[in-house]
Amino acid sequence: MPKHRSSRGSAPRNVSLAEQILQDGAVRPTKRSKRKEKEAEDEHNDRYVDEKLSRKILEQARLQQEELEAEHGVGKHTSKQKTTVLGSKSKAENLDSEDEEWPSQDTAAYGEQVEMNPEDEEAIAVFMSRNPPVRQTLADIIMEKITEKQTEVETVMSEVSGRVMPQLDPRLIEMYKGVKEVLSTYRSGKLPKAFKVVPALANWEEILYITEPEKWTAAAMYQATRIFSSNLPEHLAQRFYNLVLLPRVQDDIAEYKRLNFHLYMALVKALFKPGAWFKGILIPMCESGVCTLREAVIIGSVLTKCSIPVLHSSAAMLKIAEMEYNGANSIFLRLLIDKKYALPFRVLDALVAHFLAFRTDQRELPVLWHQCLLTLCQRYKEDMLLKQKQSLLELLRIHNHPQISNEINRELTNSKSRDIEIAMPMD
Repeated sequence: MPKHRSSRGSAPRNVSLAEQILQDGAVRPTKRSKRKEKEAEDEHNDRYVDEKLSRKILEQARLQQEELEAEHGVGKHTSKQKTTVLGSKSKAENLDSEDEEWPSQDTAAYGEQVEMNPEDEEAIAVFMSRNPPVRQTLADIIMEKITEKQTEVETVMSEVSGRVMPQLDPRLIEMYKGVKEVLSTYRSGKLPKAFKVVPALANWEEILYITEPEKWTAAAMYQATRIFSSNLPEHLAQRFYNLVLLPRVQDDIAEYKRLNFHLYMALVKALFKPGAWFKGILIPMCESGVCTLREAVIIGSVLTKCSIPVLHSSAAMLKIAEMEYNGANSIFLRLLIDKKYALPFRVLDALVAHFLAFRTDQRELPVLWHQCLLTLCQRYKEDMLLKQKQSLLELLRIHNHPQISNEINRELTNSKSRDIEIAMPMD
């Protein structure tokens, strides 16, 4: 008779269940029950996505939405809410779909209270122009044009024809006065279609004059900058930046000691046309001679955050280096130099000549001037001529700073030169 083979791990026959439990210590779960528990856990995981993965999915969706909006224009879906109280709610609640294309980079510096060193402000005030030019706004320009046209009508108009200068249609004026009311209270949502076609009009400046840009909200100024920077040619965009955007930015900084977020983003969006940005905003500020340290720091931060083509930056540096010096010039020059462009030698020579021109200046130069010179030597020391380095070392004996000048000396004396390949000997 064959021997009975018991299954592996099975209890002896003719043993009660209570004795089996006492012998084994506990009932072991079967493989089938383990498989059911695993399937239930997988089903639970498939139903819910963890927080980290959700964040990544939303981030990728946002990036794709920004790319689609940049390629095909603003999305069709906008918030139905007409107005939103700024500052009391989160950014996501304040912005509609048209604003979702704003850069994701850190722009927290735009609205923070920028603390200025009183000593630096006093040092820069020494170099400010005593007779600043009168700042013209769009309203001033339009009034001058109207006066010129009226004078031309009175002096040139033929008595035979008897025609008068064509005036704007009263219905058109009434419509854009309604647009003015919308822009003066705008917070988010769609803009009137009549305003979006303004850049295509030949007399767009007169139309803007009717809407009174000085009364626009900051959010309306951002939307207007988006429209005009995209649709106007560069020379006309420059006029919009200079006559509308720049005065508003300067007034906001002067009143609140910081810049509104929407106006800051308008400056960023205006860099869509970098040539117009430099000619309409940066160069006029430097030429005015009254650019404050606070204005230079806030507007200069836009240069740091945004990518700018080398040719436009080189032209701006060349222009600033050749104009009369004021303290704000050093801030803008240092920020542009610190972008580490491969500068043409003509621009580099102009920058060196800019500093060498101070050999005959008897005034005490601000720390910003020394910092700008140090940045130039750090970035382009090996692209300078030996003669230029020697002249800069002589300049340090005239205008010396206890800490910064030693660093400049070290950079110049321990680097190669453009015209020779050997290191300069130490003094």
